[in-house]
Amino acid sequence: MYDEENNTKGIILATILCALVIIASRYIFPQPEQPAPAAKAQTNAVISEKQEPIAANTSSAEEEIYPVEQVLQQNPRIKISNAAVKGSIRVEGARFDDLMLDKYKQTLSPDSPDVELLTPAQTESPYFAEFGWLSTQAGVRVPNSKTIWQVKGKELTPDSPIVLEWNNGQGLRFVRTITLDKNYMFSIADSVENNSNKDITLYPYGLITHSPDQDASSNAVVHQGITGVLDNNLHEIKFSDLDPGESEKFTTANGWAGFSDRYWFSAFILDGSEKNTVKARRNNEKSYQVDYLGEATKIAQGAVTTKNIKFFAGAKEIKLLDDYKNHYNIPKFDLAVDFGWYYFLTKPFFYILDFLYNLIGNMGWAILLFAALLRIAMYPIAGKSYESMSKMKKLQPKIQTLQERYGDDKMKLQQETMALYRKEKINPAAGCLPLLIQIPVFFSLYKVLNIAIEIRHAPFIGWIKDLSAPDPLTISVWSHLPIPSLLNIGVWPIIMGLTMYIQQKLNPAPMNKDQARVFTWLPIIFTFMLGHFASGLVIYWTLTNILSIIQQKLIMKKYGV
Repeated sequence: MYDEENNTKGIILATILCALVIIASRYIFPQPEQPAPAAKAQTNAVISEKQEPIAANTSSAEEEIYPVEQVLQQNPRIKISNAAVKGSIRVEGARFDDLMLDKYKQTLSPDSPDVELLTPAQTESPYFAEFGWLSTQAGVRVPNSKTIWQVKGKELTPDSPIVLEWNNGQGLRFVRTITLDKNYMFSIADSVENNSNKDITLYPYGLITHSPDQDASSNAVVHQGITGVLDNNLHEIKFSDLDPGESEKFTTANGWAGFSDRYWFSAFILDGSEKNTVKARRNNEKSYQVDYLGEATKIAQGAVTTKNIKFFAGAKEIKLLDDYKNHYNIPKFDLAVDFGWYYFLTKPFFYILDFLYNLIGNMGWAILLFAALLRIAMYPIAGKSYESMSKMKKLQPKIQTLQERYGDDKMKLQQETMALYRKEKINPAAGCLPLLIQIPVFFSLYKVLNIAIEIRHAPFIGWIKDLSAPDPLTISVWSHLPIPSLLNIGVWPIIMGLTMYIQQKLNPAPMNKDQARVFTWLPIIFTFMLGHFASGLVIYWTLTNILSIIQQKLIMKKYGV
């Protein structure tokens, strides 16, 4: 039996929860992008007694922090250049520690610098990768982070690979060939030629070290931290999940692992030829590391062995990740993008938006067209719902008569009301169906607008210069009053709230006055809540409301309401 009192309590509780969501929004929703992180830890890779790539304690000489430009001038470097990236590889240690993303700017400012992904040690936020060999045999020298390689080639481009050579003086010749495609994928072939008088056993390894900005990484909407697919299983480790000195260990033959930011990503990609031990570590308070250690590789006298690894460092361009996944058979490489629970909706939504964008040329109009197409697709279901609500609204005078007759007997009132609905063949729950369908659609589109780099800095019209950011034309912009950030809402959220209010007025009023008061506040609550969402989502929701109002008005006219 329907319990009106409990129903009212449930709605009031839901409203309170909505208010709590609003208060927490400043902690949940993405903050404005930071031009550069500000962590101060830095590490050098060394070989431990356990034969694992680890992070060494920084020496007193390395505690000094220098500008990136100054550090880059301290060592000889190999220039990197293609249509997507520019930077350099440090000759000492063959370290990948300088990479700028040519296609992306840090801010909307016309003179904004390019996004800086990899940065060298002894700077504020070290972020670099190394690959090489380890040895368990006493006295066998292998290249490390201090090794000065001989370089063949002047610049690493898609048309010109770089070859590095180093002789250990004991009969071992190490040759490293590095190639770069036209986007963000490096391929590294490490060869060892054994010209000594004995068999040699070596272990291939690689590592990526990152010192992230903890404040910029504390985003509950998009995973930012250590990410990998190992043995076909996705693993996501937040930076806060690891305490200093802690690590998580995995064993896998194929897969990938690295660091994932909101839009940027780095990872080593295993070739699947042997078992590897992969570790995610927190070296100290600021520094994190992901590394792998391959199986023992025996190199007989006079023999040559080669190990291959791929290193991705760039932007999370969804179509490009899919291309890499298919071309190189990289398991679930698209999951470097945090599609969330509604993967089956989120990813198709992105491809639909991308198709519409390529058709129209403006992401804002693509979002609006997407909203219109969704309304058309859901028309049969929504139409039935609006028919039910129109009939209910037409019955309002009869329901009011019942309220006057049985006002003191709530159970009798409910029984007579339900009997009236049955007589008129009305399902009062049908009005909730479109909302239930829109919930996963809403969250999926919300996810797309937060994860898709294709929407980052995408303009619409007027003052909307970035559809992935909240509406910038806020109350504080108009009046410069010191108001709380919660009240700092823009024009589009206000328009959305008005359309929600109009749509609500078209629905039949709740029988209970307390319920009616609660529903009256909902447009205001959602106005402030969506005021901190991506403006693209608010624009989508506004048009959806407008189309729903038109559809509902036409159906009401049909039934003479």
